Amino acid sequence: MQINQTLGIFEAQTLLQNRNKFQQDTSLQESLYSIQAEIKKNGDDALKYFTQKFDGIALENLFVTKEEIQNAKVGKELEEAITLAYNNIKEFHMEQLQTLQNQKKVETTKGVVCWRKFTPIEKVGLYIPGGTAPLFSTVLMTAIPAQIAGCREIILATPPQKDGTIHPAILFTAKLCGVKKILKVGGAQAIFAMAYGTQSVPNIYKIFGPGNKFVDGAKQIVQNAVAIDMPAGPSEVMVVCDDTAIPKVIASDILSQLEHDPSSSAVLICNSQKHIEQINNAIVERVNISPRWNIIEKSIKNYHPIYCKNLEESADFINEYAPEHLILNMQGYQNFAEKITNAGSVFLGKYAAESIGDYASGTNHTLPTNGFAKSFSGLSVESFGKFVTFQEISQDGFNNISNSVKIMAEAEGLHEHANAIYTRF
Repeated sequence: MQINQTLGIFEAQTLLQNRNKFQQDTSLQESLYSIQAEIKKNGDDALKYFTQKFDGIALENLFVTKEEIQNAKVGKELEEAITLAYNNIKEFHMEQLQTLQNQKKVETTKGVVCWRKFTPIEKVGLYIPGGTAPLFSTVLMTAIPAQIAGCREIILATPPQKDGTIHPAILFTAKLCGVKKILKVGGAQAIFAMAYGTQSVPNIYKIFGPGNKFVDGAKQIVQNAVAIDMPAGPSEVMVVCDDTAIPKVIASDILSQLEHDPSSSAVLICNSQKHIEQINNAIVERVNISPRWNIIEKSIKNYHPIYCKNLEESADFINEYAPEHLILNMQGYQNFAEKITNAGSVFLGKYAAESIGDYASGTNHTLPTNGFAKSFSGLSVESFGKFVTFQEISQDGFNNISNSVKIMAEAEGLHEHANAIYTRF
């Protein structure tokens, strides 16, 4: 297994040119548009066809039955672990709801009162990856804020296992989160089905959840029909460490992302060449015994070690790269963290394993990838709702503001706007 050559911090700028490849991948786009056309034309039949083609499964029923969800069971230890994570995630996100609901009324002019009201998105779709690993943790991260926001209809889509069933941990977690509709379809076809609707899949208003390049590409295509949470493609991590960090710990953080998918990526920034060599050796040693070595051997090409003698100089590069996950395992991480403006989620200190955030700390692990952390946030309760603005205007308020409105409307040549003022005098 070969690891990429160590780059200097200024040489690392070349990595920025390789991001956001979707727009340049013509073959991917052609494949996605072909699937889109079939779903629009043939609906449920197309979903069954693509599940047979891509997953090798002949589906009789597209949805999991109520009995399957109700009877879903996992071992006691896993049930307790999922329940602990559920409670932590719910507590963190419930606090967000309090902030969203406490919208103050503002009297902008005497007699003119304005405010916002948070309202849930009525119909949402949750995509849960399940190809190489059943990501029941993503059920928690998407369904809990949807539940808290008050979304009326929640549809969960996830690819089936080889026997055509859904992994029991996904079913158990969905039941815990109150999800009642589970579509046994994955990939781009699931995204298109939720966006446009089929004979049995209702079209929804916003799609949530991460996925591979096909899922992410499909989400970007359907944005002219429905909203999406964010561009969230293959997982990525950036680790910044100094020579006080334990090499095998850093190696484990890097490999925890590279084991997701052959397209996953990792970047290491370290102030010691010797330490980088030790970390690389620890990576190779661990891959040789990792149960997911076959995935990591492919994704390792997306691992890039970077040497930066003065870590303070790496802040600008980090913000331009805008990593999905950023781990700061270094002395003085508190001060360095203040320089970070673009990242999905930041993990501070030697004990802050990214996997803790993936599962149970309480923060959300559905995060923007591929540099989109420069303009997108991770999932929150607010993601599952919207604001409606209100304005209440008394007669005094009308008298105080109407003349200015009339003058502005006439200046723009919108005479009926002005007339709406005149008729109220």
